[in-house]
Amino acid sequence: MTTHALGLFALTVIPLICVPGPDMLFIVSQAISGATAGLRATAGVCAGYVIHSLLVAFGLAAVVAASPLLFEALRWAGVGYLVYLASQLLKSAMKPQTAGLPSRRIANPFRKGFLTAVFNPKGMMIYFAILPQFMQHDQPAAQQAFVLSAIFIGLCGVIYSALSVITAATGGKAGGISDRRRRCLEGVSGGVLIAAAAKLASR
Repeated sequence: MTTHALGLFALTVIPLICVPGPDMLFIVSQAISGATAGLRATAGVCAGYVIHSLLVAFGLAAVVAASPLLFEALRWAGVGYLVYLASQLLKSAMKPQTAGLPSRRIANPFRKGFLTAVFNPKGMMIYFAILPQFMQHDQPAAQQAFVLSAIFIGLCGVIYSALSVITAATGGKAGGISDRRRRCLEGVSGGVLIAAAAKLASR
């Protein structure tokens, strides 16, 4: 994998990380009571993504070994899924809604964060949709999947940790996810994903 491909991968997943979802909302809800709780929740979410990484890495390796044609079909299905995600984000950005944010402090935020990530089917689908776009047929599939997963998890750790610290420092005012901010994030992210899908489809 080239540096350019890794950079493009990072640019593709950052919007997905920044869009409010179950993981982000849980982390913010815990960080309101203190940065430590938010960081523990972040660590749990990232640990949950490690499980996804292992499953996807070995799964993609098996697909490549079984049939390169099937892998190519999976890649195009991933492009279609990116377009679907983009359309959903753009549609959501056009509708005002109240984002529910539970404020109850969890006794073990690491464990809850871990379970939140592991049992989030959207997270697994994103892995299967995005990783094949940046993998080369002539290189070990599992190794490539691990590298890409490490980048994704690392970005999650950095972004969610920063969000936890900011939320704790401001009492949730700056870290809170207002409806206007949500709509802006979803609109921008949807546009970025459409551009990414078009770029990947032209490869």
